[in-house]
Amino acid sequence: MDVSSVIRARLKQLGLDQKGLAAAAEVTESYISQLLNGKKLPPAPDRTDIYQKMGEFLRLSNDELANLAVVERMEQVKWGFEGPPAPLLKDVRELILRKCMPRRQHEIRGVFEKQPFGELERLVTQKLLDVVSQVARAELENENWLREVAHLSGKSYEQMRVVILEFLDTDIFSVSNENCVSFLEPLVAAWDIDLETFGMEILLNQRLVPGHPKKFAFVQTEPDEPDDDEPGLVEFLRDAALSGDISIDEVRFLRRLKFDGKHPQPLYYYRELQNLRDPLHFRKQDG
Repeated sequence: MDVSSVIRARLKQLGLDQKGLAAAAEVTESYISQLLNGKKLPPAPDRTDIYQKMGEFLRLSNDELANLAVVERMEQVKWGFEGPPAPLLKDVRELILRKCMPRRQHEIRGVFEKQPFGELERLVTQKLLDVVSQVARAELENENWLREVAHLSGKSYEQMRVVILEFLDTDIFSVSNENCVSFLEPLVAAWDIDLETFGMEILLNQRLVPGHPKKFAFVQTEPDEPDDDEPGLVEFLRDAALSGDISIDEVRFLRRLKFDGKHPQPLYYYRELQNLRDPLHFRKQDG
């Protein structure tokens, strides 16, 4: 049983249609159609409000669709790491380079072209996605804000809802032109990076996200931190594409894992991190 089959069954049982479901979820009919036909992977429950809205419309118990989505996505992950990651789409790379501070563009382009989808390109792309995703999560329920972004992107409110839901569910391996043109483009005004320290600064569109630029820097390891990490963990933490926005507590958890002489690969730590973050694996306390 998967998300699409449950939705189709409930629509039939209740005599409802996809148009009504789309209206309840505040997305386009096209998105619902693609979701039900298996052309769209169900979005991650912790990055969207769509399951609550659809569940209320379909009169389903709390979290039923969300729990099915977690299982379905986990199955997809098992098959999602065959071969090396593909380079970013040309239009995505061009957008990212265009947003770079002019004084740095030529140098950054040279690095990107010399090392396609290398460490620098992944680091920059991941940080841009992280910052914009934080904004999207904070504003997902703000209808006025969404309508303004939709206006700037030339889309309807429902279309922008779909763009954001898909954007929140993306990563640097699956980011699309649509994600960038419709959402990254209007929110990010410019970015810069120090190629010696890799400190990064991101300036957001002040009309949409007023405030100071976002600054990021690599944090030096404290003296009392263990220096005998597993090689696979060290490689995992160095790879922004895998470790992403990992927290200090999550790093400590991964360091405590024991393997009896075995040496896991970086992908093992990625999967352990996803399991740690997955609420399906933890029981809620009563009361």
